[in-house]
Amino acid sequence: MSESKPNALQRLLSLACDIHPREVTATLTSFLLVLILMGAYYLLRPLRDAMASDWSDAEVSWLWTFTFFFSAVAVSLYGTAITRIRFHYLVPGVYGFFAASFVLFYLGAASDQHPVVIDKAFYVWISVFSLFHISVFWSFMADTFSKPQSKRLFGFIGAGASVGAIGGPAAVTLLAGDTGTQPLLLVAAVLLVLTLPVIALLQRQKNTVLHNEEVHVGQGDFDYVGGNPLSGFVDFVRNPYLLGIGLFIFFYTAISSFVYFQLKNLLADYDEATRAQIWAAMDLVVNTLTILIAAFATGRMAKHLGLPFTLASVPVFIGAGMLMLAAAPMVSVVVAIQVARRAGNYAISRPAREMLFTAVDRETRFKAKPVIDIVVYRGGDMINAWGFTALTQGLGLGMAAVAGVGAVIAAVWAALGIYLGRRFNGMKDDGPAKAVTAVPAD
Repeated sequence: MSESKPNALQRLLSLACDIHPREVTATLTSFLLVLILMGAYYLLRPLRDAMASDWSDAEVSWLWTFTFFFSAVAVSLYGTAITRIRFHYLVPGVYGFFAASFVLFYLGAASDQHPVVIDKAFYVWISVFSLFHISVFWSFMADTFSKPQSKRLFGFIGAGASVGAIGGPAAVTLLAGDTGTQPLLLVAAVLLVLTLPVIALLQRQKNTVLHNEEVHVGQGDFDYVGGNPLSGFVDFVRNPYLLGIGLFIFFYTAISSFVYFQLKNLLADYDEATRAQIWAAMDLVVNTLTILIAAFATGRMAKHLGLPFTLASVPVFIGAGMLMLAAAPMVSVVVAIQVARRAGNYAISRPAREMLFTAVDRETRFKAKPVIDIVVYRGGDMINAWGFTALTQGLGLGMAAVAGVGAVIAAVWAALGIYLGRRFNGMKDDGPAKAVTAVPAD
C-alpha cells in the first residue's frame, strides 16, 4: 500500500521516530493510552512505597512473597479469562476490573478498620497492578503493530508512559500533603475508566488505518484467543526464547531489589507523607529524564545499532555503576544508580524487550507474556528480596560487598541481552513467527 504525502504533524513526529504517514494516528492513540495508564499507576506508587519504610526488611520480603503467589493466581485467572472472553473485550475488561478494585480500597481505607491489614493488602495489590496493567498494554501493542513497526515506534510510544509517570507524581507532591492519600485512589479509578474509549478507538485503527489485520493468529479481533488457560506457563518453561526473556527480567529484579531496599532503609526516619513526596519527586526526575531518551534515542538505537546493543546497553551501564558503588559506597551513588536504572529501563530496556514479543503469536503474547512479566518478575522480587536480606542481615555484608555481587549479575544480564537480540534478528520480519511457540532447535 502506498504512503500518502507527509503532513506537518508527521514531519514533527519524524524528529522523534521514523514514522510513516498512515501510522501517525494509531501511534498517537497508543501514546495517549499508555500516558493515562501510567498516570493512574504513578498516583498510587508513591503511596505504596511510603508504607514500606514502616516495616522491616523481613516484613517487606514476606509481602513480596505474598505478591508473587497472588501474581501467579492472578495470571492463572487471566489465562482462564482469555479462553472465555472475546478478545475485543479482554483488554478493557482488565482495566475496568482494576478501577473497581481501587474504589473498594478507598471504601476500606475510609472505614478506618484494620488499617495495617488494609495497608499491606494495598501494597501487595498495587505491586500486582504495577506489572499487570503495563504487560497487558504491551501485549495489546504487539498485537496492533507489526515487527518492523515496533522497531521504529515502540520507543516513542514508550515515552508516553514517562509523560504519564510525570503527571502522577506531580499530583501526589501537590495533593498528598493537603488532602491526604485516600482520594488519589478514586482519581486513579477514573483514569482507568477513561482508557476504555481510547482502547476501542485503537482497535478500530488497527484495521482501518494501519491495515494490520495479519498481525495476530486467529480469525478476527472479536474471536476468543482460545487454548488451554495454563498454556502460558507450559509455553514459558518449554521455550528457550521465552526462558531467555524471563531470565533477562530476573536479573533486572536482582539489581532493583538491592537499590529498593537500600533506599527504603534510608527513608525510615521520615513520616509517611514526606516519604510519599520524596518517592514522588524521585519519580518525577526519573521520568522527565526518560522522555528525552525514549522519544529521541531508543528507536534509533534499535534501528541503527541493533537490538543486541540496545538490550545490553543498560546492563553494562548499571554494571559500571555497581563497580563505582563497590569502590565508593555512598548514598549519593545509590540514588544515582536508582535514577539510571529506572530511566534506562523505561526508556531503553522495556521498549526493546517488548519488541521481542512481536516475533511470537497472539496466544503467546496474551498467555506466556503475563507469566514472564508478572509471575517471573514477582518471583524474582521474592527470591532477590530474601537474598538481599540474607546477605545483609544474615551474612552481615555491607553496601560495597553487595554492589560487587550486583556487578557480576549485570555482566551476565548484558550477555543475555546480546543473545536475545541475536535470536530476534534471526526471526522473520513479516509478522509474528508462529514457530516460536514451539521449542526452537538450537
